[in-house]
Parts: sequence; structure tokens; C-alpha cells
Amino acid sequence: MAKIYVNDRMPDFTFSTPFRKDVRMSEAADGKKVALVFLRYYGCTLCQYDLAQYVRNYEKIQASGGKLLVVLQSDPDLLKEELGSEDALPFEIICDPEEELYREFEILPAASEKDIAGPATMLKVEKAMAAGFSHGRYEGEELQLPASFVLLPDLTVTFAHYAKVLDDIPDADQLAKLLK
Repeated sequence: MAKIYVNDRMPDFTFSTPFRKDVRMSEAADGKKVALVFLRYYGCTLCQYDLAQYVRNYEKIQASGGKLLVVLQSDPDLLKEELGSEDALPFEIICDPEEELYREFEILPAASEKDIAGPATMLKVEKAMAAGFSHGRYEGEELQLPASFVLLPDLTVTFAHYAKVLDDIPDADQLAKLLK
């Protein structure tokens, strides 16, 4: 496969979560529009901050008639330990510790450490640390950049964004608007 663009159809791939195995993307969509967000891994300070923001504002995503799935390069068993229960988050985490989906959809890492940060990255790191988030277990590709997609129920892509820097992902408000 290659990069995913608007009007492409997302492949109906199979994935695992910390609590379910062999789930098909079409099954997870459950007849709804889906925001599919690729982050780095659960221990990443900014990823923790983004996940918390999605949790805090998830009702906006639900009110749009859509749902959210987040892909992390985290091991499902380790993430299950971190989360504790299936009800810890209002959305599912797709675990991709082998980074297969990242490679399949060409969601590439930054070329170097200096290329991963943009003008607003350090401000976001400061906000994350002020909110009490700190770096946890390292997993996956440290230079991994995020990506986000919005899919119709038939998995047709209506929004595709490959980030240029680490903090370049839509927040819950932006996802809600894209899902309407």
C-alpha cells in the first residue's frame, strides 16, 4: 500500500486492542464515521496529553455521530496493564507494536530529532507537563510523526493528514467538525 488520500478507501485491516483480538476495521466502524488518529506510543508525554484531551472532549465526537480510534505503537499486553480495564477510555486503542500499519500507510518518522518539533511543540510539551504528564515507557519509533484520517462507514477517506511535526494533529473539536 501507499499513502492514503481523500477519496481512497482505507483497507479493511485487522487489528488488536488491549482487550480484543482480530478486529476488522469495518467491524470497529460499526456503521459510523470514524476518526482514525495515529500517535506514537502510550508512554509519550504528548500522546498522553492528546489522549486525555480526547477523553475529556469525547462527547463532542459522539455528538457529531462519529467515533474515534487511536493507533499506538504500544504492546497490547503492556497497555492493558496501564489501562486496567476496558472502560478506562471511551474509545479503543489499536495496538501496532510492530508498526505494520505505519509502514503500510507510509506514516513516516521525522528524519531527525531537530525535524520532529515545530514552533508550537515545546509549548504543547509545557502544557502536558503542567497537566501532570511525564514520559513513561519507551516503545516504537521515537521520531514517529502522527497522522489522522476521517472515514465514512464504508471506509472511504474524507480527510487525510500526515503531520510534519509532532504536535500537528486535530484536537477533539476539529475531529468533531470533520466527522459531521
